[in-house]
Amino acid sequence: MVTSTGSVTTLFRSLSLPKRQYHSAAELVEAPGTYKKTMTMNLFDVYSLFDVTPVKAKGTRIWDNNGQEYLDLYGGHAVISVGHCHPKYVAAITDQLNKIGFYSNSVKNPLQVELARKIGELSGLEDYSLFLINSGAEANENALKLASFHTGKDRMIAFKGAFHGRTSGAVAVTDNPKYSAPFNSHHNVTFLPLNDIEAVKAELAKGDVAGVIVEGIQGVGGIVIPDDQFLRDLRQATKDAGVVLILDEIQSGYGRSGRFFAHQWAGIKPDIVTMAKGMANGFPIGGVLISPEFEATKGMLGTTFGGNYLAMAAANAVADIFKEENLVANAFEVGEYLKNSIPASKRIKEVRGRGLMVGIEFNEPIAEIRGRLLYEKHIFTGVSGKNMIRLLAPLTLTKADVDIFINALKEVL
Repeated sequence: MVTSTGSVTTLFRSLSLPKRQYHSAAELVEAPGTYKKTMTMNLFDVYSLFDVTPVKAKGTRIWDNNGQEYLDLYGGHAVISVGHCHPKYVAAITDQLNKIGFYSNSVKNPLQVELARKIGELSGLEDYSLFLINSGAEANENALKLASFHTGKDRMIAFKGAFHGRTSGAVAVTDNPKYSAPFNSHHNVTFLPLNDIEAVKAELAKGDVAGVIVEGIQGVGGIVIPDDQFLRDLRQATKDAGVVLILDEIQSGYGRSGRFFAHQWAGIKPDIVTMAKGMANGFPIGGVLISPEFEATKGMLGTTFGGNYLAMAAANAVADIFKEENLVANAFEVGEYLKNSIPASKRIKEVRGRGLMVGIEFNEPIAEIRGRLLYEKHIFTGVSGKNMIRLLAPLTLTKADVDIFINALKEVL
Protein backbone atom coordinates (compact mmCIF):
# COMPACT_ATOMS: atom_id res chain seq x y z
CA MET A 1 0.00 0.00 0.00
CA VAL A 2 1.38 3.41 -0.94
CA THR A 3 1.32 5.79 2.01
CA SER A 4 3.60 8.73 1.17
CA THR A 5 3.31 11.53 -1.38
CA GLY A 6 6.77 10.77 -2.68
CA SER A 7 5.91 7.13 -3.26
CA VAL A 8 2.78 8.16 -5.16
CA THR A 9 4.84 10.42 -7.41
CA THR A 10 7.36 7.67 -8.06
CA LEU A 11 4.57 5.22 -8.87
CA PHE A 12 2.90 7.49 -11.43
CA ARG A 13 6.20 8.36 -13.10
CA SER A 14 6.89 4.66 -13.54
CA LEU A 15 3.63 4.06 -15.38
CA SER A 16 3.63 4.18 -19.18
CA LEU A 17 0.67 6.50 -19.79
CA PRO A 18 -0.37 8.19 -23.05
CA LYS A 19 0.56 11.83 -23.47
CA ARG A 20 -1.90 14.07 -21.71
CA GLN A 21 -4.46 15.75 -24.00
CA TYR A 22 -5.61 18.41 -21.55
CA HIS A 23 -4.04 21.38 -19.81
CA SER A 24 -4.22 22.50 -16.22
CA ALA A 25 -5.31 26.01 -15.33
CA ALA A 26 -1.75 26.81 -14.30
CA GLU A 27 -0.42 25.73 -17.70
CA LEU A 28 -2.96 27.88 -19.55
CA VAL A 29 -2.27 31.07 -17.61
CA GLU A 30 0.67 33.12 -18.87
CA ALA A 31 0.00 36.17 -16.73
CA PRO A 32 -2.98 37.43 -14.72
CA GLY A 33 -5.93 37.83 -17.07
CA THR A 34 -4.21 36.23 -20.09
CA TYR A 35 -4.26 32.73 -21.58
CA LYS A 36 -2.01 30.79 -23.90
CA LYS A 37 -3.46 30.23 -27.36
CA THR A 38 -3.66 26.45 -27.22
CA MET A 39 -7.06 26.11 -28.94
CA THR A 40 -9.87 28.15 -30.53
CA MET A 41 -13.60 27.65 -30.13
CA ASN A 42 -15.44 27.38 -33.45
CA LEU A 43 -19.03 28.16 -34.37
CA PHE A 44 -21.40 25.23 -34.78
CA ASP A 45 -21.44 24.99 -38.57
CA VAL A 46 -25.12 24.92 -39.56
CA TYR A 47 -25.36 27.92 -41.90
CA SER A 48 -24.37 28.25 -45.57
CA LEU A 49 -22.61 31.61 -45.77
CA PHE A 50 -21.99 34.05 -48.59
CA ASP A 51 -18.52 35.57 -48.73
CA VAL A 52 -19.81 38.99 -47.65
CA THR A 53 -19.18 40.72 -44.31
CA PRO A 54 -21.66 43.57 -43.68
CA VAL A 55 -20.38 46.29 -41.37
CA LYS A 56 -22.83 49.15 -41.95
CA ALA A 57 -26.41 49.60 -43.13
CA LYS A 58 -28.84 52.44 -43.76
CA GLY A 59 -32.35 52.32 -45.21
CA THR A 60 -32.33 49.75 -48.00
CA ARG A 61 -28.53 49.72 -48.32
CA ILE A 62 -25.76 47.60 -46.77
CA TRP A 63 -21.97 48.15 -46.93
CA ASP A 64 -19.40 45.40 -46.48
CA ASN A 65 -15.95 45.53 -44.90
CA ASN A 66 -14.44 46.52 -48.25
CA GLY A 67 -16.75 49.51 -48.63
CA GLN A 68 -18.93 47.86 -51.30
CA GLU A 69 -22.56 49.03 -51.28
CA TYR A 70 -25.44 46.57 -51.72
CA LEU A 71 -29.18 46.93 -52.28
CA ASP A 72 -31.01 44.82 -49.70
CA LEU A 73 -34.03 43.05 -51.17
CA TYR A 74 -34.14 40.36 -48.49
CA GLY A 75 -34.18 42.27 -45.22
CA GLY A 76 -32.37 39.54 -43.31
CA HIS A 77 -35.22 37.02 -43.83
CA ALA A 78 -38.05 39.62 -43.79
CA VAL A 79 -36.86 41.11 -40.51
CA ILE A 80 -35.96 44.66 -41.56
CA SER A 81 -39.30 46.44 -41.78
CA VAL A 82 -38.60 50.16 -41.29
CA GLY A 83 -35.20 50.18 -42.99
CA HIS A 84 -31.76 49.61 -41.54
CA CYS A 85 -30.72 51.94 -38.71
CA HIS A 86 -33.76 54.21 -38.92
CA PRO A 87 -32.82 57.26 -36.82
CA LYS A 88 -35.95 57.10 -34.66
CA TYR A 89 -35.35 53.40 -34.02
CA VAL A 90 -31.70 53.92 -33.10
CA ALA A 91 -32.56 56.84 -30.82
CA ALA A 92 -35.26 54.88 -29.00
CA ILE A 93 -33.00 51.93 -28.19
CA THR A 94 -30.10 54.19 -27.22
CA ASP A 95 -32.28 56.28 -24.93
CA GLN A 96 -33.76 53.19 -23.27
CA LEU A 97 -30.35 51.60 -22.75
CA ASN A 98 -29.30 54.68 -20.79
CA LYS A 99 -32.31 54.21 -18.47
CA ILE A 100 -32.82 50.48 -17.84
CA GLY A 101 -32.11 47.57 -20.16
CA PHE A 102 -33.61 44.61 -18.37
CA TYR A 103 -35.66 43.37 -15.48
CA SER A 104 -37.89 40.32 -15.25
CA ASN A 105 -41.63 40.00 -15.82
CA SER A 106 -42.19 40.17 -12.05
CA VAL A 107 -42.59 43.96 -12.22
CA LYS A 108 -44.77 46.37 -14.18
CA ASN A 109 -43.42 47.50 -17.56
CA PRO A 110 -45.55 50.26 -19.10
CA LEU A 111 -43.71 49.86 -22.41
CA GLN A 112 -45.42 46.48 -22.86
CA VAL A 113 -48.84 48.06 -22.36
CA GLU A 114 -47.93 50.82 -24.82
CA LEU A 115 -46.91 48.28 -27.46
CA ALA A 116 -50.13 46.28 -27.02
CA ARG A 117 -52.16 49.43 -27.60
CA LYS A 118 -50.20 50.34 -30.73
CA ILE A 119 -50.43 46.85 -32.25
CA GLY A 120 -54.16 46.82 -31.54
CA GLU A 121 -54.57 50.09 -33.41
CA LEU A 122 -52.38 49.06 -36.36
CA SER A 123 -53.99 45.63 -36.75
CA GLY A 124 -57.59 46.41 -35.84
CA LEU A 125 -57.49 43.63 -33.22
CA GLU A 126 -57.92 45.86 -30.17
CA ASP A 127 -59.95 43.23 -28.30
CA TYR A 128 -57.12 40.65 -28.44
CA SER A 129 -54.45 40.20 -25.76
CA LEU A 130 -50.69 40.26 -26.36
CA PHE A 131 -48.14 37.78 -25.00
CA LEU A 132 -44.53 38.73 -25.65
CA ILE A 133 -41.59 36.42 -26.29
CA ASN A 134 -38.32 36.51 -28.22
CA SER A 135 -38.78 34.83 -31.60
CA GLY A 136 -41.20 33.40 -34.13
CA ALA A 137 -40.58 29.81 -33.11
CA GLU A 138 -41.39 30.72 -29.50
CA ALA A 139 -44.56 32.44 -30.65
CA ASN A 140 -45.72 29.29 -32.42
CA GLU A 141 -44.75 27.06 -29.50
CA ASN A 142 -46.93 29.13 -27.20
CA ALA A 143 -49.79 29.27 -29.70
CA LEU A 144 -49.84 25.49 -30.02
CA LYS A 145 -49.70 25.14 -26.25
CA LEU A 146 -52.63 27.57 -25.84
CA ALA A 147 -54.70 25.63 -28.36
CA SER A 148 -54.10 22.42 -26.42
CA PHE A 149 -54.85 24.11 -23.08
CA HIS A 150 -58.06 25.60 -24.48
CA THR A 151 -59.47 22.41 -26.00
CA GLY A 152 -57.94 19.74 -23.78
CA LYS A 153 -56.80 17.90 -26.94
CA ASP A 154 -53.41 17.33 -28.54
CA ARG A 155 -53.73 16.76 -32.29
CA MET A 156 -52.78 19.57 -34.66
CA ILE A 157 -53.51 20.03 -38.35
CA ALA A 158 -50.84 21.70 -40.50
CA PHE A 159 -50.39 21.95 -44.25
CA LYS A 160 -48.07 20.59 -46.90
CA GLY A 161 -45.21 22.99 -47.54
CA ALA A 162 -45.55 24.62 -44.12
CA PHE A 163 -42.69 26.11 -42.13
CA HIS A 164 -43.34 27.16 -38.53
CA GLY A 165 -39.89 26.96 -36.91
CA ARG A 166 -37.22 24.52 -35.78
CA THR A 167 -38.04 24.11 -32.07
CA SER A 168 -39.92 21.15 -30.63
CA GLY A 169 -43.60 21.80 -31.36
CA ALA A 170 -42.96 24.28 -34.17
CA VAL A 171 -40.81 21.83 -36.10
CA ALA A 172 -43.42 19.10 -35.59
CA VAL A 173 -45.91 21.20 -37.60
CA THR A 174 -43.24 22.05 -40.21
CA ASP A 175 -43.44 19.95 -43.36
CA ASN A 176 -39.76 19.08 -43.67
CA PRO A 177 -38.56 15.85 -42.02
CA LYS A 178 -34.88 16.80 -42.23
CA TYR A 179 -35.43 19.50 -39.59
CA SER A 180 -36.99 17.06 -37.13
CA ALA A 181 -35.00 14.84 -34.75
CA PRO A 182 -36.45 11.65 -33.22
CA PHE A 183 -37.24 13.69 -30.10
CA ASN A 184 -39.57 15.89 -32.18
CA SER A 185 -41.34 13.05 -33.99
CA HIS A 186 -43.87 12.08 -31.33
CA HIS A 187 -46.22 15.05 -31.65
CA ASN A 188 -49.69 14.27 -32.95
CA VAL A 189 -49.78 16.19 -36.24
CA THR A 190 -51.67 15.62 -39.49
CA PHE A 191 -50.49 17.34 -42.68
CA LEU A 192 -53.11 18.15 -45.32
CA PRO A 193 -52.98 19.77 -48.77
CA LEU A 194 -53.30 23.55 -48.62
CA ASN A 195 -56.66 24.86 -49.91
CA ASP A 196 -58.40 21.46 -49.48
CA ILE A 197 -61.25 22.38 -47.15
CA GLU A 198 -62.97 19.01 -47.50
CA ALA A 199 -59.86 17.22 -46.23
CA VAL A 200 -59.81 19.58 -43.24
CA LYS A 201 -63.48 19.00 -42.47
CA ALA A 202 -62.98 15.24 -42.59
CA GLU A 203 -60.23 15.47 -39.96
CA LEU A 204 -62.15 17.91 -37.78
CA ALA A 205 -65.10 15.51 -37.76
CA LYS A 206 -62.99 12.97 -35.83
CA GLY A 207 -63.32 15.20 -32.76
CA ASP A 208 -59.73 15.00 -31.49
CA VAL A 209 -58.18 18.12 -33.06
CA ALA A 210 -56.93 20.92 -30.82
CA GLY A 211 -55.83 23.39 -33.46
CA VAL A 212 -55.18 24.17 -37.10
CA ILE A 213 -52.09 26.23 -37.93
CA VAL A 214 -51.63 27.92 -41.30
CA GLU A 215 -49.34 30.64 -42.64
CA GLY A 216 -50.83 33.86 -43.98
CA ILE A 217 -48.54 33.26 -46.95
CA GLN A 218 -46.14 30.32 -47.08
CA GLY A 219 -42.67 31.83 -47.24
CA VAL A 220 -40.11 29.04 -47.02
CA GLY A 221 -42.60 26.88 -48.92
CA GLY A 222 -42.33 29.13 -51.98
CA ILE A 223 -44.55 32.25 -51.59
CA VAL A 224 -47.73 30.18 -51.73
CA ILE A 225 -50.86 32.22 -50.96
CA PRO A 226 -53.82 30.37 -49.42
CA ASP A 227 -57.01 31.04 -51.35
CA ASP A 228 -59.05 33.74 -49.61
CA GLN A 229 -62.15 31.56 -49.80
CA PHE A 230 -60.25 28.64 -48.29
CA LEU A 231 -59.30 30.79 -45.30
CA ARG A 232 -62.91 31.92 -44.88
CA ASP A 233 -64.13 28.33 -45.06
CA LEU A 234 -61.37 27.24 -42.67
CA ARG A 235 -62.38 29.90 -40.17
CA GLN A 236 -65.99 28.73 -40.24
CA ALA A 237 -65.12 25.02 -40.10
CA THR A 238 -62.82 25.40 -37.09
CA LYS A 239 -65.37 27.57 -35.31
CA ASP A 240 -68.11 25.01 -35.90
CA ALA A 241 -65.87 22.22 -34.58
CA GLY A 242 -64.64 24.12 -31.53
CA VAL A 243 -61.07 23.97 -32.84
CA VAL A 244 -58.50 26.77 -32.44
CA LEU A 245 -57.38 28.49 -35.66
CA ILE A 246 -53.79 29.77 -35.51
CA LEU A 247 -52.53 32.16 -38.20
CA ASP A 248 -48.75 32.16 -38.44
CA GLU A 249 -47.95 35.70 -39.59
CA ILE A 250 -44.31 35.60 -38.57
CA GLN A 251 -43.05 36.23 -42.11
CA SER A 252 -46.18 37.44 -43.89
CA GLY A 253 -47.40 39.79 -41.16
CA TYR A 254 -46.51 43.23 -39.90
CA GLY A 255 -47.46 45.01 -43.10
CA ARG A 256 -45.44 42.91 -45.52
CA SER A 257 -48.40 41.77 -47.63
CA GLY A 258 -49.95 45.21 -48.02
CA ARG A 259 -52.31 44.52 -45.11
CA PHE A 260 -51.11 44.53 -41.52
CA PHE A 261 -51.67 40.76 -41.50
CA ALA A 262 -51.89 38.70 -44.68
CA HIS A 263 -55.00 36.84 -43.52
CA GLN A 264 -56.85 40.16 -43.46
CA TRP A 265 -57.07 39.94 -47.26
CA ALA A 266 -59.64 37.19 -46.58
CA GLY A 267 -61.49 39.25 -43.99
CA ILE A 268 -61.23 36.69 -41.18
CA LYS A 269 -60.39 36.85 -37.46
CA PRO A 270 -58.43 33.82 -36.22
CA ASP A 271 -58.30 32.72 -32.61
CA ILE A 272 -54.54 33.26 -32.35
CA VAL A 273 -52.06 35.22 -34.47
CA THR A 274 -48.29 34.73 -34.17
CA MET A 275 -45.77 37.35 -35.25
CA ALA A 276 -42.10 38.20 -34.91
CA LYS A 277 -39.82 39.18 -37.79
CA GLY A 278 -40.85 42.74 -38.60
CA MET A 279 -41.91 43.67 -35.07
CA ALA A 280 -38.65 45.24 -33.92
CA ASN A 281 -36.57 45.62 -37.09
CA GLY A 282 -33.91 43.15 -36.02
CA PHE A 283 -34.10 43.28 -32.24
CA PRO A 284 -35.13 39.79 -31.02
CA ILE A 285 -38.85 39.69 -30.28
CA GLY A 286 -41.98 37.65 -30.86
CA GLY A 287 -45.63 38.05 -30.06
CA VAL A 288 -48.85 36.08 -29.76
CA LEU A 289 -52.19 37.84 -30.24
CA ILE A 290 -54.90 35.94 -28.36
CA SER A 291 -58.64 36.38 -28.88
CA PRO A 292 -60.98 37.17 -25.96
CA GLU A 293 -62.25 33.55 -25.85
CA PHE A 294 -59.05 32.52 -24.03
CA GLU A 295 -58.70 32.94 -20.28
CA ALA A 296 -55.25 33.58 -18.84
CA THR A 297 -54.13 31.84 -15.66
CA LYS A 298 -50.97 32.62 -13.74
CA GLY A 299 -48.02 30.56 -14.93
CA MET A 300 -49.64 28.95 -17.98
CA LEU A 301 -47.13 30.77 -20.20
CA GLY A 302 -43.86 32.41 -19.26
CA THR A 303 -40.56 33.83 -20.47
CA THR A 304 -37.45 35.39 -18.98
CA PHE A 305 -36.47 37.83 -21.70
CA GLY A 306 -39.77 38.38 -23.51
CA GLY A 307 -41.05 41.93 -23.30
CA ASN A 308 -37.77 43.35 -21.99
CA TYR A 309 -37.21 47.10 -21.99
CA LEU A 310 -34.91 47.22 -25.00
CA ALA A 311 -37.17 45.05 -27.15
CA MET A 312 -40.13 47.20 -26.16
CA ALA A 313 -38.29 50.40 -27.03
CA ALA A 314 -37.42 48.95 -30.43
CA ALA A 315 -40.91 47.63 -31.12
CA ASN A 316 -42.66 50.80 -30.02
CA ALA A 317 -40.41 52.85 -32.29
CA VAL A 318 -41.19 50.51 -35.19
CA ALA A 319 -44.93 50.85 -34.55
CA ASP A 320 -44.62 54.64 -34.56
CA ILE A 321 -42.65 54.60 -37.83
CA PHE A 322 -45.25 52.33 -39.42
CA LYS A 323 -47.95 54.88 -38.68
CA GLU A 324 -45.94 58.01 -39.49
CA GLU A 325 -44.54 56.72 -42.79
CA ASN A 326 -47.61 54.74 -43.88
CA LEU A 327 -45.48 51.66 -44.53
CA VAL A 328 -48.32 49.18 -45.03
CA ALA A 329 -49.62 51.22 -47.95
CA ASN A 330 -46.08 51.61 -49.30
CA ALA A 331 -45.57 47.84 -49.16
CA PHE A 332 -48.67 47.32 -51.28
CA GLU A 333 -47.91 50.07 -53.81
CA VAL A 334 -44.23 49.29 -54.32
CA GLY A 335 -44.93 45.56 -54.23
CA GLU A 336 -47.40 45.87 -57.08
CA TYR A 337 -44.89 47.97 -59.02
CA LEU A 338 -42.23 45.31 -58.43
CA LYS A 339 -44.39 42.41 -59.62
CA ASN A 340 -45.54 44.31 -62.71
CA SER A 341 -41.97 45.33 -63.58
CA ILE A 342 -40.41 41.88 -63.66
CA PRO A 343 -39.61 41.20 -67.32
CA ALA A 344 -41.15 38.41 -69.36
CA SER A 345 -38.61 35.66 -69.94
CA LYS A 346 -38.60 32.05 -71.04
CA ARG A 347 -36.54 31.37 -67.94
CA ILE A 348 -39.26 32.69 -65.59
CA LYS A 349 -42.21 30.41 -64.86
CA GLU A 350 -44.30 32.58 -62.52
CA VAL A 351 -44.22 35.69 -60.34
CA ARG A 352 -46.44 35.59 -57.26
CA GLY A 353 -46.90 37.26 -53.92
CA ARG A 354 -48.58 40.12 -52.13
CA GLY A 355 -47.05 43.44 -51.16
CA LEU A 356 -43.33 43.13 -50.57
CA MET A 357 -43.44 39.34 -50.19
CA VAL A 358 -42.66 38.30 -53.75
CA GLY A 359 -41.40 35.09 -55.34
CA ILE A 360 -39.94 34.74 -58.83
CA GLU A 361 -40.15 31.09 -59.82
CA PHE A 362 -37.80 30.01 -62.60
CA ASN A 363 -37.87 27.01 -64.90
CA GLU A 364 -34.37 26.14 -63.75
CA PRO A 365 -32.16 26.33 -60.66
CA ILE A 366 -31.38 29.92 -59.72
CA ALA A 367 -28.06 29.54 -57.86
CA GLU A 368 -26.07 31.14 -60.70
CA ILE A 369 -28.56 33.99 -61.20
CA ARG A 370 -28.70 34.73 -57.49
CA GLY A 371 -24.92 34.59 -57.22
CA ARG A 372 -24.50 37.05 -60.07
CA LEU A 373 -27.06 39.40 -58.52
CA LEU A 374 -25.05 39.39 -55.30
CA TYR A 375 -21.45 39.44 -56.52
CA GLU A 376 -21.80 41.34 -59.82
CA LYS A 377 -24.82 43.58 -59.22
CA HIS A 378 -24.48 43.80 -55.44
CA ILE A 379 -28.10 42.99 -54.63
CA PHE A 380 -29.16 40.75 -51.75
CA THR A 381 -32.02 38.35 -52.53
CA GLY A 382 -33.45 35.24 -50.87
CA VAL A 383 -34.30 31.77 -52.08
CA SER A 384 -36.97 29.12 -51.69
CA GLY A 385 -36.11 25.65 -52.89
CA LYS A 386 -33.85 25.47 -55.95
CA ASN A 387 -35.89 27.45 -58.49
CA MET A 388 -37.25 30.50 -56.68
CA ILE A 389 -35.79 33.89 -55.85
CA ARG A 390 -37.58 35.25 -52.80
CA LEU A 391 -37.80 39.02 -52.26
CA LEU A 392 -38.53 40.31 -48.74
CA ALA A 393 -37.24 43.87 -48.88
CA PRO A 394 -37.59 46.50 -46.17
CA LEU A 395 -41.02 48.10 -46.32
CA THR A 396 -39.32 51.42 -47.03
CA LEU A 397 -38.36 50.17 -50.50
CA THR A 398 -38.89 52.75 -53.24
CA LYS A 399 -39.78 52.44 -56.91
CA ALA A 400 -36.30 53.74 -57.72
CA ASP A 401 -34.86 50.79 -55.77
CA VAL A 402 -37.09 48.46 -57.77
CA ASP A 403 -35.81 49.95 -61.03
CA ILE A 404 -32.22 49.19 -59.99
CA PHE A 405 -33.17 45.57 -59.35
CA ILE A 406 -35.13 45.19 -62.58
CA ASN A 407 -32.24 46.52 -64.67
CA ALA A 408 -29.85 44.17 -62.91
CA LEU A 409 -32.19 41.20 -63.37
CA LYS A 410 -32.48 41.87 -67.10
CA GLU A 411 -28.71 41.87 -67.39
CA VAL A 412 -28.22 38.53 -65.63
CA LEU A 413 -31.06 36.71 -67.41
